[in-house]
Amino acid sequence: MADQAASSFLAGPPADFINGSPRVLAQGAGGIESRDPADPDTLVYAAVPEPSHVAEAVAAARHALPAWSATSLEERVAVLRHWQELTRANVDRIADLIMMEMGKVRSECLFEANALGGKVDITLGPESLSRVTDYTVAVNDSRDGHCRFKPHGVMAVIGPFNFPAHLPNGHWVPALLMGNTIVFKPSDKTPATGQLLAELMTEALRAGGAPDGVFNMVQGGAEVSSNLVSHDGVDGVLFTGSWSVGRRILEGNLDSPGRIVALELGGSNPAVVMPGAHLRQAVIECVRASFATTGQRCTCTRRIIVHESIADRFIPAFCETASTLLVGPGNSPEPVFMGPLVTEASARDALDFQSGLIKAGGSILVQATELDRPGHFVTPGVVQVDRFSVETDRECFGPIAQVAVVPDLDSAIEQANATRYGLAASIFTDDESEYDAFFSGVRSGCINWNTGTAGASSKLPFGGLGHSGNHRPAAAFSVDYCAYPVANMVERGSDAAVPPGMRVELS
Repeated sequence: MADQAASSFLAGPPADFINGSPRVLAQGAGGIESRDPADPDTLVYAAVPEPSHVAEAVAAARHALPAWSATSLEERVAVLRHWQELTRANVDRIADLIMMEMGKVRSECLFEANALGGKVDITLGPESLSRVTDYTVAVNDSRDGHCRFKPHGVMAVIGPFNFPAHLPNGHWVPALLMGNTIVFKPSDKTPATGQLLAELMTEALRAGGAPDGVFNMVQGGAEVSSNLVSHDGVDGVLFTGSWSVGRRILEGNLDSPGRIVALELGGSNPAVVMPGAHLRQAVIECVRASFATTGQRCTCTRRIIVHESIADRFIPAFCETASTLLVGPGNSPEPVFMGPLVTEASARDALDFQSGLIKAGGSILVQATELDRPGHFVTPGVVQVDRFSVETDRECFGPIAQVAVVPDLDSAIEQANATRYGLAASIFTDDESEYDAFFSGVRSGCINWNTGTAGASSKLPFGGLGHSGNHRPAAAFSVDYCAYPVANMVERGSDAAVPPGMRVELS
């Protein structure tokens, strides 16, 4: 086995983490591996998953649950503060590993690494914590009603490759705060980042005096994920990824209605540009949101809907700006906007998607092409289509934007809704009444005005409708799926009324 580049970032060899200790994984054929998308000859991480570790990890989390959930909120906050300190002390290390393994530009990797500690502050802030704060009401003169919150139990966190640190962290920080224990399965495209997070979290829990088994991590692909999300010892599944995988998770949990399942599943996000839009603002934001992270964000703008009266100004400016974006390795000395796609298959999917649009009658405005250099580099592509339809719509997780022209706002809203997804949408206009109509008419969990679809705030809810999610928004609302409310009624008196039809005779 060749040397693995991730070894300089990790404390130990490839391993799962179970009950507070690493479980070293075998090396060899038939396993998972990640390679630098900008230099595919560089092996970042390789290991052979051990499916039996799933049951052991769930058992460890189950064993730790009573002691962890019995700790005070203050003690759990202290552990999260240790985690925050460790992530902040290792920002460069985390960012560099994400860049090497996932490929996005270093500025985005730094933003993600810094977001880990920021999530702790947001979760402990009023936007989030107030949602799960106990409260009391008076039921009558002698009876009080209390609402208290309890953890679900063992939570399976399934991480994505595009934000391999930030998005799973967004699940487990509120889950740990509320007294749950964790079994984390990183994306098989970014296993090294997953192991680094497990190493740091194990250190944070130990520093805070938490019991072993509160946080566990298992590596693997589809088999390990399937075993984990369907395990009888799991009380919740927190997943970020594709609709197809989310659908399988839902199918696998049909007989477990009491298991919380929170899904964030991507999008085919529209941006509408109206005549009153500030042209420069609309162009910059639509280009940014279409091609950020090389189109590998669930909130990227996939479909741009332009009013006919501004189309001859907006579309050429959008295309010219997209064609100037610098594409290259994330650590390039020049200010690169787009890095490579995560795998060769991802690059091929993007180019095949472009070809499919052309075959269906689309017109190439800016052609996406592979760069003639090592790595999975694809330049931005723009294709004009006549219209969008639910039947033909699909998410392309790459740097391809579609453009359509419409005659009025009603048509723009109809075209925005021509998708089974419903994550993010934007409108660019100086007319508040147009924004109000757009807000009312568009089916989406995030609706923006004069800013792009990509770039959500963790101080707000984050989630979508339809194939984008199942009404379990994350970010500031993530605590909602990490605890459940319990109603208590407490009687202070002893003079219970005797209801009609009852006789009470006590000696």
